[in-house]
Order: sequence, then structure tokens, then C-alpha cells
Amino acid sequence: MSDEAYMKIALECAKNGCGWVNPNPMVGAVIVKDSRVIGVGFHRKYGGMHAERKALASCTESPKGATLYVTLEPCCHYGKTPPCTEAILESGIKRVVVGSVDPNPLVAGKGIQILRQHGIQVEVGVLREPCIAINEVFFHFIQTKMPYVVMKYAMTMDGKIATYSGQSEWITGEAARRHVQEDRHRYSGIMVGVGTVLSDNPLLTCRLKNSRNPVRIICDSKLRTPLDARVVKTSGEAHTIFATCSEDESRIRRYQEAGCEVMALKPDDGRVDMHELMAELGEKGIDSILLEGGSTLNWSALQSGVVNKVQAYIAPKLLGGVGAKSPVEGIGVESLKEAFKLTAPEVTHLGEDILLESEVVACSQE
Repeated sequence: MSDEAYMKIALECAKNGCGWVNPNPMVGAVIVKDSRVIGVGFHRKYGGMHAERKALASCTESPKGATLYVTLEPCCHYGKTPPCTEAILESGIKRVVVGSVDPNPLVAGKGIQILRQHGIQVEVGVLREPCIAINEVFFHFIQTKMPYVVMKYAMTMDGKIATYSGQSEWITGEAARRHVQEDRHRYSGIMVGVGTVLSDNPLLTCRLKNSRNPVRIICDSKLRTPLDARVVKTSGEAHTIFATCSEDESRIRRYQEAGCEVMALKPDDGRVDMHELMAELGEKGIDSILLEGGSTLNWSALQSGVVNKVQAYIAPKLLGGVGAKSPVEGIGVESLKEAFKLTAPEVTHLGEDILLESEVVACSQE
């Protein structure tokens, strides 16, 4: 088998850590000796053993003289675990194949340098693009300290997210809805505006088995969310944050007594300052956010320049109606040259629906 083939195995291993390792990267490792895989490992959980050490611990025979394939450069610093470079040097491995360099300033090529200085042959860049792609969140967060924000919405082929009467369940089919649940597991946080809470009373949890709930973030400038809303009453099941400009201490206290966290932020034209909110969430280690808000919050986030990716689930339906809502409202742009530019979309078929995913070309967080 080729280096690329073994790195593909490491990539598949890495994906097993999805949703559990944030804000760390997903990493997979494979150890090969005499054309046989003798050890496999992945970073299973934040704070746990790294992929290289897991692979070494799983070896069915001595790794001396073997080749290690790892999707991300081995760490060389002490964090929650000891440096992986030390374990590699002690193991007797003679060759290391790295998918992508770690952008973490504490590593950033130093791990590769240490291995080479000790006589280990190191190859870098095998399947580099897919190795970077699985960690788009980590690469963004480690360099900006701001969450990677994914604006998600479901709409019909005529661009409507609800009927003129407000009905929106369900625009897309079961396969698309399951994909959304997988993303709720993958990303650290989920964000909506108070309008969504008032109209839908959502739970905002992940409904998949063996999954984790994202941190729920409610943008509620004036704290209008009812105290009997489901996101408040279930705050013991999922960490819930209210981002507000309200200075009403008695009302703030009621949310806190219900188990919610309240972040009092400065207003931006009467609303929560999105840049300040992202900076505060980044400091809490929330590396990614699935923005499932309505059209008003979507416009506010786009206008603030905090959106990194757009996910548009499109159902083969037509609703019509001049009063039916579209995914992004607000004042909008005046001319085409002011449009928010996106990259060419990746297209995924999900049952009858399709998912279009594009990066935002000019995000102020970059």
C-alpha cells in the first residue's frame, strides 16, 4: 500500500473524535511495519491521550523501525498530555509521515524539526488538503481565538424558510434533518435569536444516540425569553448562555437562578455586539457555532462579518407568498457589488434535498 492509502486510514480514524475533542483537533495515527498495520489510534476526547500515543499503546508488536502515519504534526509541548514527539523518539520509529503542519504557535513545525534532529525521516504533506479540511474549525480557532461560525438554514426552491402563516416544520426531509443533528454534535455551540425562541420554543439539543449537546447561546438583547421556555427549563441538561444588553439585574438574576449563564454585553445599535460576543465565547473555549437563527439574526451576523460558512439545505418545494420569510432579511444590500461573496459550493445530496456549503470570502475574523 502507498503512503496515501495509509494516510486515508488515519483520516478515517481521526473522524471518530468528531464532537468530542473540541477545541482540540481531530487526529488519527497508523503505525505500519513490514507492510502490516500494527497499531491504530485517534484522539478520542479533549484532555485524553493523543492519537500517536494511542497508536503506540495499541501496537501488536514492537514499533521499532516502523513508519508512523499521522494526520497532524505531532505536538512537542507539555499541555494536558506530554509531548508526542517524546513517545515517538522512545518507540524506535524510523519514519514519520505527516498530513498537515500544526498551526498552533506552540508547535508550528517544531515537532517535525525535533524528529528530524534525532535522525527520524519525516515526510510532510501527504493528503494535506483533506487533513486540513477535517480540522477547519481548529485551524480557524487556534489562529483567531474566535469561534468558526456556520450559518445554517433550510429553504424551498423559491427561497422561503416558512409559509406566509409562519409554518416551517418540516421543509426538508429526514436525511437532511439527521445531517443537522450530526452538526449539532460536531460544533461546540448552537446560536439562535430571541425571535426563534418566541416563535418555535426550540430545545436546541442533539437528538442522536451517543452524542453531546452543544452549548446553547440565545441572543436576547432585552431578555424577552419567557422563564418557562424550554431552553431555560432544561438548562441543567445543556449549558445555556443568554447574550444580552439588558441591565435589569433582577431579571438577569432570574435566569441565573434557573441555571442559565448571562453575558451582559455592550449594545451595537441596540442589539448585542456580535464581535464582542464572539470574542467572549472564544475565551470560553467555544471553538465553533452552528447559527440556526432566523432571518434577522442571520442578517446581523453577516453584516457583522462573523460568518465563516453558509449551509443552505434546499428542498424541492415551492411555497410562494410575498409575506413568506426568506433566510436573510434586514435592510439588505443596495447594489450587487455589495453582495456577500461566497466560494463555489460543495453539493451534497440528502434524500430528495440538497445541501450547498460555501465559505464566506470576506469574513472579518480571518
